[in-house]
Amino acid sequence: MDKTTKIRTKDKILLTAIKLYNEVGVQGVTSRHIAGEMGISHGNLDYHYKTKEDIILAIYDKMRAEMSDYFIIRKENHSSIEHVHLLLIQLEEFQYRYRFINLDVLEITRAYPKISMLLQKTSEYRKQQMDELFQEFLADGYMSKIETGIYEEIQHIIRIIITFWLSQREVLATEKFTERGAMVKGIWAIINPYLTKKGKEEKEKTLTNYGYIIQERSNEV
Repeated sequence: MDKTTKIRTKDKILLTAIKLYNEVGVQGVTSRHIAGEMGISHGNLDYHYKTKEDIILAIYDKMRAEMSDYFIIRKENHSSIEHVHLLLIQLEEFQYRYRFINLDVLEITRAYPKISMLLQKTSEYRKQQMDELFQEFLADGYMSKIETGIYEEIQHIIRIIITFWLSQREVLATEKFTERGAMVKGIWAIINPYLTKKGKEEKEKTLTNYGYIIQERSNEV
């Protein structure tokens, strides 16, 4: 019984931390704020997570596990373009769910070395996964064969967009392209010139079927 209670408390701490971090940022929230929001003692919270870095590491592990599932899981009979499109939609939704990670990424990496190292490792892993997805485009005849360096540049630009999408929405709030789905549209705008006729036809079919956002969005944290 005790073990079950501890697991539930640990999960609730993370959910509450995500909520508060999303609302006011990492630097504006202490462990005492989280405990107060939950109605538990600071000692109870400290029993599960000794430091703020421990909390953020646990959230990051949770986030990384969820995101890995999106990259790996592919529905039967989905084309590589469908898979990438649905992945991009999930990535954008994912950013809103854990928006503090992207909005406070510079502060987090400077303040918490362990998290900084994990972010670097994850970035390298995502780079490899993205390259594999591009190779699928090529194998399926959806993308034109161009110089390897160009592929790397496109992939790098896409990773920059994904990493700093929410930050640019905050800084360039009066600009266009701030609605949900705009990140997905922007990434396809970068990829589109390199698609073959077959690839563009598959992309248009995919957009007609799915649009740019999740149609039935679950409640956000």
